[in-house]
Amino acid sequence: QVQLVESGGGLVQPGGSLRLSCAVSGSIFSIAAMGWYRQAPGKQREFVATISSGGTTNYVDSVKGRFTISRDNAKNTVYLQMNSLKVEDTAVYYCNVLGSAYWGKGTLVTVSS
Repeated sequence: QVQLVESGGGLVQPGGSLRLSCAVSGSIFSIAAMGWYRQAPGKQREFVATISSGGTTNYVDSVKGRFTISRDNAKNTVYLQMNSLKVEDTAVYYCNVLGSAYWGKGTLVTVSS
């Protein structure tokens, strides 16, 4: 059984930083591409960033230069470092084993002054 648990969300002021973590149980992590998605209030879930098993990354344009996705295969964990946060980054952030039905329950990020 694959389980994903996100952590690291919270309240931060505009311009601040947060680092999200997603711990993955199960043996698939080292071979799986992983993704971060987010869902803002009243909006559909959207792609934020992905990282392949080999470390190739991809980002939605709105976070390029501000967010960094990374992974630690020894810890079965994927991270999302978020810098220069904006009010419009407010959302519940989810991690996903890319292309699968495996999702975490999400962690809330609120950017507000």
